[in-house]
Amino acid sequence: MRSTPQTSPRVAIVGGGPAGLMAAEVLAAGGVQVEVFDAMPSVARKFLLAGKGGMNITHSEPYEDFVRRYGARSGEVGAWLTDFTPGAVRGWIHGLGIDTFVGSSGRVFPLEMKAAPLLRAWLHRLREAGVRFHMRHRWLGWEGEHLRFATPDGERSERFDAVLLALGGASWPRLGSDAAWVPLLAERSVEVAPLVPANCGFDTDWSPHFSEKHAGAPLITVVVEYEDRAGQRARRQGQFVVTATGIEGSLVYALSSVLRDQIAARGDTTVWLDLAPDLDAERVRAEVLRPRGARSMSSHLQSRLGIKGVKAGLLHECLSKSAYQDEETLAAAIKALPLRLKRPRPIEEAISSAGGVRFEALDANGMLRAVPGVFVAGEMLDWEAPTGGYLLTACFASGRAAATGVLRYVAT
Repeated sequence: MRSTPQTSPRVAIVGGGPAGLMAAEVLAAGGVQVEVFDAMPSVARKFLLAGKGGMNITHSEPYEDFVRRYGARSGEVGAWLTDFTPGAVRGWIHGLGIDTFVGSSGRVFPLEMKAAPLLRAWLHRLREAGVRFHMRHRWLGWEGEHLRFATPDGERSERFDAVLLALGGASWPRLGSDAAWVPLLAERSVEVAPLVPANCGFDTDWSPHFSEKHAGAPLITVVVEYEDRAGQRARRQGQFVVTATGIEGSLVYALSSVLRDQIAARGDTTVWLDLAPDLDAERVRAEVLRPRGARSMSSHLQSRLGIKGVKAGLLHECLSKSAYQDEETLAAAIKALPLRLKRPRPIEEAISSAGGVRFEALDANGMLRAVPGVFVAGEMLDWEAPTGGYLLTACFASGRAAATGVLRYVAT
């Protein structure tokens, strides 16, 4: 059905995550009849799960620093953020009746630290605005200009004045982001960059003994030295966790895009762990070489440097027996222990994904050049962001930007 001067345009939003819901809000405010389709029994399931550990909604750092977090796509994402800044995100949440606060790290959270109250208020607002929701409707592609859906009552097809796709990437597929849209867009000659894990852990292939003894152990005080994109050595302090197969956690996620791309180019990559970041190399060397009498080296390191538990285990795991017994080599390793990373963890486990519809496939309004009337938003697009509220803020802003493009399109 096409709109006439007497009827409002009808727009389908396929995908009920943050980008899709934000697009629905903008479109409904613009006088459009909005229908949201999602394959899951309820919307925003990934959003809800991410909020269980504390809903990090955005970040309070200076705007210029915030935009730079998007790396190679900071120009494109920055264009979205111009109209929906991190400050505007907080104002929008406050408009839903949800208070926020800034944590010690600069991250912004709802006062209750949960996503569910925010989502309930948001869905109430959308329904009041006339947005209709169709759950358990899996998009199957097109039949001519009609959208096809698999529903509990059989297949359904319908035509709309415009379509906005916000189906997410490929992380956490059990919550709906299963990338089933990739071949559907490929059939329409839409350029899609391969989807790869972002904010992910990495495999090192620990020995069975180390894995069994230390899996789950956190490293609270550690610095990772790595090679940045310019080929220079860089250092970053933080925390991560040893897993049964490798490493994961906030410090690892912060470096994951660089490390992932290095592995893709080289087959593997190496980082160096500083297990005593509060001490300089000379102090560490002096303590290792200090006479220890009848004490074992393990006892000596624990007594003089506090090296014990998983840190002691890492030295045994990553050094040969002869290297461990050589005091000079051991002292150097405590400050720069080489750790070889062999592969990122599967995309299904990643917090988010990179890759997706290339920006070159879109026009200035966010519409697919190859499929007029179809717009794309959110994590379907080829960008990525670190954790810390950056991903969610950009998804919100992307949904608003794409919806604005839809309004321009249907107006003509």
